[in-house]
Amino acid sequence: MTQKEKLELVPVWLKTTLTLDEATAYSGLGRDKLIELSMKDELGLVLWVGRKRLFKRQKLDDYINREYSV
Repeated sequence: MTQKEKLELVPVWLKTTLTLDEATAYSGLGRDKLIELSMKDELGLVLWVGRKRLFKRQKLDDYINREYSV
């Protein structure tokens, strides 16, 4: 079993971090909006691994629950 196949076995709601595509599907927010939010350091939504952005799932949930409008 490859690493990619192993990662696909983990449900998205159990992952600690999400890729941009996973965060888009999980949150219902558009890619452009998530990219915009990821550039705001004060929100702390993103863990940068080199150039790759990984969204912190719990912080993303908290942000969505807290906001009235995005």
